[in-house]
Amino acid sequence: MSRKLDDFDVKILDLLQHDATVTMAELSEKTGLSANACWRRIRILESDGVIQNRVTLLNPQKIGLGITVFVCIRCAEHSQDWLDNFLKIVNESPEVIEFYRLAGDIDYLLKLQVASIHDYDRLYKKLVSRVKLTDVSAIFSMEELKHSTILPLSQTSQKK
Repeated sequence: MSRKLDDFDVKILDLLQHDATVTMAELSEKTGLSANACWRRIRILESDGVIQNRVTLLNPQKIGLGITVFVCIRCAEHSQDWLDNFLKIVNESPEVIEFYRLAGDIDYLLKLQVASIHDYDRLYKKLVSRVKLTDVSAIFSMEELKHSTILPLSQTSQKK
């Protein structure tokens, strides 16, 4: 980030992450800045990469993708070629909605959103046939108790 967030930036980000459809007039009213000032700040936040995207969040249950699977992967190889191949396969798999490299006993964690166990199994077979893996284990979520895309902006406060 090229500059520190001030209180106006934090307020704008908070409002946008709760509802990205908020109008400039509403932002202006809620922040005390002019609509033009809000618009300029948003453009700067976008160019600095603070705002990555503005998206519509879908309810997986309502569109038939109600099974959440966490896949824990251990691997024996860590070469760049191996990783490039693994990344390629993961990036070709739209059911993988999150992908992390970890420290500890598990090397990688994938979060999948699928319609059925069969859909998970199809991805599992694709992975193990195209990537050398030591261990793959799946954890199926029974119930989502909390899910949020809203980041805790109070921790970014620039107050002294």
